Amino acid sequence: MNLVQWLTERVRWLAAQRPQPKTLGQRGEAAAARFLEKKGYVIVARSNRMRHGELDLVAVDQRTVVFVEVKTRRSHDAGHPADAVDEDKQRRLTHLALIYLKRHHLLECPARFDVVAITWPDDGCEPVIEHYVNAFSAVGQWQLFS
Repeated sequence: MNLVQWLTERVRWLAAQRPQPKTLGQRGEAAAARFLEKKGYVIVARSNRMRHGELDLVAVDQRTVVFVEVKTRRSHDAGHPADAVDEDKQRRLTHLALIYLKRHHLLECPARFDVVAITWPDDGCEPVIEHYVNAFSAVGQWQLFS
């Protein structure tokens, strides 16, 4: 391998090692986690993927398991971020929460659903974070009982 080939390979390898920029959604989830931790929540899972979907954040607030849906938008042009958590989304989150509680043997623990809505403009301003505690009740055939 000559020097040019070696340098080319080295530059490609270094570029692959560089951290990729986070998506708006990933930045929003990280900001929501920091926000909740400052309020005393303990984050126990992030981006918990399952066959049927994903739980953005799972936290503990005192003795309650909290399933947090994070919605991040650049503006309110298409509506408020929290509006995206419609009844269909609530139904899917309820199902995922029940699977999570069963897997971790937490069915006896009280649980609730919070929504964190973040508006994060492109202009470098700080994001506006709104936290809706107990934003909705369990929906659908997988309703939880606390």
